[in-house]
This record gives sequence, C-alpha cells and structure tokens, in this order.
Amino acid sequence: MSEVGTLVAQLRDRVGKGSSRAARRNGQVPAVIYGLGKPPVSITLPFNVVQNEYNKGRLVGHLVNLEVDGKVERVIPRDIQFDVVMDFPIHIDFLRLGKDAKVEVAVPVRFLHEDASPGIRRGGVLNIVRHDVALVCPAESIPGHIDVDLTGLDIGDAVHINSVKLPAGVTPAIIDRDFTIATIAAPSGGVGEAGDEAAAEGEGEGE
Repeated sequence: MSEVGTLVAQLRDRVGKGSSRAARRNGQVPAVIYGLGKPPVSITLPFNVVQNEYNKGRLVGHLVNLEVDGKVERVIPRDIQFDVVMDFPIHIDFLRLGKDAKVEVAVPVRFLHEDASPGIRRGGVLNIVRHDVALVCPAESIPGHIDVDLTGLDIGDAVHINSVKLPAGVTPAIIDRDFTIATIAAPSGGVGEAGDEAAAEGEGEGE
C-alpha cells in the first residue's frame, strides 16, 4: 500500500514560463493543484525535497498530503515533467482527491518464484510484456506493486491479468480484454535434449 507523506508548499503569486524559470533558479519546483471543481492553485516545492521523494519512490502513484498556507490538500501527482537532459523533475500537476475517490495509477509488477517455473529451468526466457499495469484503486489503498507467481509455468505459457489476484477494491483500467503481462518464451537456440535432461535431473534431486 502507498505511504501517505506530507509535503509543504509555498503559494506562487506569478505564473508563466518566466516565473517557473525563476522558481527553478531559486531551487524550487513549480507545480499546480487542480480538480474537484475548484480553481487551480500555483505553488512551488523545494527541489531537494521533491527529488528525494522521487528517488525513494514516494511520489509517483502515491497519495500525498500537500500543506499550502496552513491548509492540507489530499492530492496525487498526475503529471511530472522532467528536464530532457538531466532527467530531474521540473514541474508537477497535482490532482485533488475527494472522499472515497478512486484513481487510475500505473502499478509495478513483481515476478516471483522463477526457480519454480519448469520453462525457465529448461532455459526459457521470461518475456515481460508489461512492467507495470494500469489499475483503478481507492486513493487510500494504492498497492505498491502486484505479484505474479511464475510457479508451474512452462515454455509457451502466458500470464494474463485475469489470472492475477488483485487487492480488494482494485480493478484493471483495461476491462475489454484479458491482456498479457508476461510469457515464457523459448530460448533463441531452442530447448534440446540436454536441457530436458538437466531439468529432469533437477526435478529428481528434490524427490
């Protein structure tokens, strides 16, 4: 589940490219808060705080309590712009969240038990189609990741979203098809008798 952190922001009196450049020169990241039918609010956040939260994985896809002028807004980052050369955050759009809100977020996929996959043990390759999956989640319980168990999967097998156990209240954002998350592909040279014999020996050792 996503941790809920608090970031302290400052109101930004002026807007526009010139104001944003000035904020960045002063070690600030310009941002805007929008949504829930309220006027957008322009703010700035300390660059070192934003960079630290991003590096620790506590920004993208996470619920945030944003304190502005003594008031706290419950938000989620919806768009983060990065410097094209240095790849650090230069602007953030925060979406306000109401009570019982649901949000669509990209959640990382974690693959487990590769050693229990007969296909991988025979030399097959885990072909990851989606490193993350778009899910619709309650804002208060966004999962940090979803798990895919590779136990028993052989070469040619595939993992689809409908076979993955999702947390309560969480559903795929794509509902019109049972899309593929990963497959177990044959190695480029194919699996020969040696690979089959090695797999058989490995299975016999555990008996």
